[in-house]
Amino acid sequence: MLDLAVVILTYNEEQHLGRALASVRDIAREIIVVDSYSSDRTVEIAREAGCVVLQNKFVNQAAQFEWGMQNATIASSWIMRLDADEIIGSELAAEIAVRLPALGPEIAGVNLKRKHIFMNRWIRHGGRYPLILLRIWRKNQGRVESRWMDEHVVIWGGTAVTFEGDFADHNLNDLTYFIDKHNKYATREAIEVLNRKYGLLKRDEDLTEVSTSRQASIKRVIKELVYNRMPLWLGPLGYFLYRYFLQLGFLDGRPGLIYHFLQGGWYRFLVGAKVEEFDLVLRTGTSREKRLEMLERLTGYELR
Repeated sequence: MLDLAVVILTYNEEQHLGRALASVRDIAREIIVVDSYSSDRTVEIAREAGCVVLQNKFVNQAAQFEWGMQNATIASSWIMRLDADEIIGSELAAEIAVRLPALGPEIAGVNLKRKHIFMNRWIRHGGRYPLILLRIWRKNQGRVESRWMDEHVVIWGGTAVTFEGDFADHNLNDLTYFIDKHNKYATREAIEVLNRKYGLLKRDEDLTEVSTSRQASIKRVIKELVYNRMPLWLGPLGYFLYRYFLQLGFLDGRPGLIYHFLQGGWYRFLVGAKVEEFDLVLRTGTSREKRLEMLERLTGYELR
């Protein structure tokens, strides 16, 4: 076993969790499952596999992960973030086993390449592969940003390297689940957009000496400084057309058309529509506290 702890957040993940655990059992010395009070067999599966299981009420991904870090006793020197519907490929597992112990003290994090499986098809085009994400970091030299959406892992005291093997995001739920999940994502992303506009909550970008995946950082800058300033109709339409034609998303077949349209067009429009809806109310607020109160009422989230 490597000197590696894998942390997985769960809520009703009985159809995915066993698969994720099997993909890391040969490389992880510790596996910590932070569960949001699942009502299915998720906790039972985790305990049967020898995982440490903690339970906490879910607020958002970043807050839940941070709670797990504060409440789990982690002995390993390296930490990996893995979602319950993700699978570490065998080639990547072998690469981690060889390369991770050999990394020098100047390396604080490891980027991994993610591929997305949708309707049982690998989405290779439309700018979706590889998505390079920082997913492994040295304990006490990294954490997950405090954001309501699009949270990254940030590191300090060293640089990051990128491993060549990939891991897969392969959710087995249906389109109804996909749409419901992205509807919730849209609300959380709208919170982030309005937070940037009105300065309602603390933003991690104000912190210094942190770094993350360069690809992820560039995408965020483009989204926040360019995309979010476009007219409501232009951003989603332009982004879908760019992904589907210029980035060859049409080569992903019918599953690709469905995925790129929903995730690259419909979802982006939904975020913009929610921002517009919420902002119509927030504009009438006379103070930061009043706007926070309004946004909590509109979204159903406790933001303070």
